[in-house]
Amino acid sequence: MPVGATCIVRQGKAVAMAAVTRLPMDDFRRRIAQEVAGRRSLMAFFGVPELGGVVRLLAVLGNRDRGELELLSSEARDAYPALTPECPQAGSFEREIAEQYGLEPQGHPWLKPVRFQRPEPGAPSVHGADGAQPQPSLPGVQEFFTVAGPGVHEVAVGPIHAGIIEPGHFRFQCDGEKVLHLEIALGYQHRGVERALVGGPSKRTIHQMETLAGDTTIGHATAYCLALEALAGCEAPPRAQSLRAVALELERLAGHTGALGALAQDIGFLPTASFCGRLRGDFLNLTATLCGSRFGRGMLRPGGVGFDLSAALVVDCLQRLDTLRHDVSGAVRLLFETSAVRGRFENIGTLPYDTCMQLGLVGPTARASGLAIDARRDFPSGAWRVLEVPVATCAEGDVYARAQLRWQEMQTSLDLIRRLLEELPAGSLRAEIGSLGPEAVAVSVVEGWRGEVCHVASTDAAGAFARYKVVDPSFRNWAGLSMAMRQQQISDFPLCNKSFDLSYCGHDL
Repeated sequence: MPVGATCIVRQGKAVAMAAVTRLPMDDFRRRIAQEVAGRRSLMAFFGVPELGGVVRLLAVLGNRDRGELELLSSEARDAYPALTPECPQAGSFEREIAEQYGLEPQGHPWLKPVRFQRPEPGAPSVHGADGAQPQPSLPGVQEFFTVAGPGVHEVAVGPIHAGIIEPGHFRFQCDGEKVLHLEIALGYQHRGVERALVGGPSKRTIHQMETLAGDTTIGHATAYCLALEALAGCEAPPRAQSLRAVALELERLAGHTGALGALAQDIGFLPTASFCGRLRGDFLNLTATLCGSRFGRGMLRPGGVGFDLSAALVVDCLQRLDTLRHDVSGAVRLLFETSAVRGRFENIGTLPYDTCMQLGLVGPTARASGLAIDARRDFPSGAWRVLEVPVATCAEGDVYARAQLRWQEMQTSLDLIRRLLEELPAGSLRAEIGSLGPEAVAVSVVEGWRGEVCHVASTDAAGAFARYKVVDPSFRNWAGLSMAMRQQQISDFPLCNKSFDLSYCGHDL
């Protein structure tokens, strides 16, 4: 492809790596900034090490109006002019590139690691470019932004917390009880998954995908299967596509039910907290009915699914869903009809529409601030090509809006599952996956329960993974929590944090 030409790819299709648009750095930066300003999304931005110390930067831009994904690339060595000042959506991506490759985005407003200490320019990358060994580093060993002035003090929370939860460090700059700035340091869950995927796929790859973020097993496994099928030039059978969609919506129901129960717990509203704890288990048990695993492990396999539903099980699932709809409606009605609950939820942790746009936030967090985005509608694949998915939004962007949005999405998911089960196509469960196309690249986008899951897979000359990039929605949304806490009472942090309900391990891939 000529330099500067446009490389467009859709869900389910792969393109040759040679076809990816290659631009000089100035044109690359300008193109991304212009496209994002024109309401495109920077869905992935990462580095690919090449010989001679060169890092190829690859960006994926999403055109939601047309369901298209554009691939752009450029080359850099040691340093390049940062995109972040003109395109804030690139902020975390550029910090990640810097810590992985020692490639400095010059002019980045706050170039601290997202997980580890940043290597010096020219140091071996964590991906072992040119056969070099990864550099050892530690999470949390980094500088923090500080605020000075009369009455200003600092509160450090974590990474070890009370209870059985994942580690993360939160550094508050406060004036009395008011939060001036919150900085979030993660990396404690880092497992080197992307590095482990290089050279695959192997028998272990699907299991690695299922455990990228355990409560998003179906979301990540779906994205992986779509990417692999695109590279192999095949598609799952219609029955398998519908069963995948059922599993995805059950995962959404379990996640949202758990989030609403946890929000109720944070304000001491025990009726909904207790009910939702039990109901989340019931949704997980429905997933276990599909495949034997409450988290959906084993349900998805490249080319289709690993389990089927008999006619009797379909009837059983529909009956249980009716009971669950009734029960969860009662639990949620108790929550939203209680004035004390509204008093604690409203005007807390407000995130404006413009901030969501600038940071490129996704999922319920973005929709609760008015962004009508949903990968099931914007980048449809499988069963979503024929199902109409209504995209609910709220305008307020506060804790109450994020809670309401989850309930609206739960009702949509219940309707979608009923239709999918009632119209379940006949036929086979799995297509044969052949060898992957050599020196090709595919992008898959799935609407997980926290938001968009994006996978980018490229192959080498032998058809093995040369690079596999995973973008979990939490990687994009943690910055939104920092912004939502500004000018809030520090005592509201647990409630605000739970309203985002982000994943630590999903961020720390």
